[in-house]
Amino acid sequence: MTRLEQMLEGSPYVAYLYGYPHKTAYRPFTPALPLESVWAEERRDALFLYIHVPFCEMRCGFCNLFTAAGPKQDVVDGYLGALVRETKRVKEALGTASFARAAIGGGTPTLLDVAGLNTVFDMAEGVMGADMKNIPVSVEVSPETVDAQKLQVLRSRGTDRVSMGIQSFIEAEVAAVKRPQKTAQVEAALDLIRTTGFPTLNLDLIYGMEGQTEESFLYSLRTALRYSPEELYLYPLYVRPLTFLGKKARAWDDLRLSLYRVGRDFLLSEGYTQVSMRMFRARHAPDAGGPVYRCQEDGMVGLGCGARSYTGQVHYSSEYAVGSREVRSIISSYSERTEASFGEVGYGFRLDSAERRRRYMLLSLLADGVDLAVYRQRFCTDALEDFPELEELEAHGLARKHGGVVQLTVAGVERSDLIGPWLHSEQVQAMMKEYAWR
Repeated sequence: MTRLEQMLEGSPYVAYLYGYPHKTAYRPFTPALPLESVWAEERRDALFLYIHVPFCEMRCGFCNLFTAAGPKQDVVDGYLGALVRETKRVKEALGTASFARAAIGGGTPTLLDVAGLNTVFDMAEGVMGADMKNIPVSVEVSPETVDAQKLQVLRSRGTDRVSMGIQSFIEAEVAAVKRPQKTAQVEAALDLIRTTGFPTLNLDLIYGMEGQTEESFLYSLRTALRYSPEELYLYPLYVRPLTFLGKKARAWDDLRLSLYRVGRDFLLSEGYTQVSMRMFRARHAPDAGGPVYRCQEDGMVGLGCGARSYTGQVHYSSEYAVGSREVRSIISSYSERTEASFGEVGYGFRLDSAERRRRYMLLSLLADGVDLAVYRQRFCTDALEDFPELEELEAHGLARKHGGVVQLTVAGVERSDLIGPWLHSEQVQAMMKEYAWR
């Protein structure tokens, strides 16, 4: 029995692949790398600008993001001061650069007050030179932290997409994942967002929570559609080390696959298009517009503690942690850094030619498919020879080759969280396994 066949006999929910390699494969660089050398050979005509705000009002029971709950104002101010210093040093290293996309995430950026939000946009525009009013700009928000004034700042500064994690419109379900959320507050926030006039509203829902049923999941989906979201993301519940749920001794792998299928079929029947395992887009969603950005090919500039940056050969970030004490310690150290210190890259992953090809293949496959001709043009090799795994997926009905493109089938899409980890290189698998969670 092959490794894929062994994995197919288990849960389809192995790990969510939102980037490759995973941050748990990052390690310290000794010695540190000069920032200028890391970016020296990178194209800079279609970059993604990401700014990280590692603060939330509360920490949900399933959350393993790099974020600290309930920070005092002096902690936030100290962090923003360091973010300004980092932005200046990064811009110095980058020189002339154009940005195709921008996002402000976290954490919860709208935990910042109006002055703090304006500071972030001032850095993006005035220092980095991002044309925030003429490129797609996305910002994460939460029901507890949005108000009319903050939303107006976001809209006036160029934000055209807001994303809100609702998880469920049933209070008992979100309470089960340690999120004391009131549905009335959620609905009021959604009304306010719609009134402010953002072109794209994205809502995140979770399936697999304790006590959730197909009927209750459909109730949340129907409630979400009352607000005509342009995008919906459906996330399976993952229970990760050091989170609140991860410390509870119970099994969580229950109805996720059936809930996924119910949610998928419902959204398809309502006219949504499935873009990936998680993402669904409405008919009325606007085109992204702006310069073309492809995550498989173009770099990302991450600013802030916890943000990741991507060049063709080096991925880097601050160190990673989940435990609140470790997170706060890393944020504190970041906030004390000098502008000069941001000219060194000390923690990350070097991608050799094999890893660069694998990353391109993996991210393409989990999106719109691997175009074999484009792959050959880019790497001067054959994707099917480089990755015989693609034919193994096809043999199991999880992928198919059509028009020169290898794409996941319906069965493959619903097993994306199994296929992604299965396609990790042996090196990355080993490094992730060795990582000590903290």
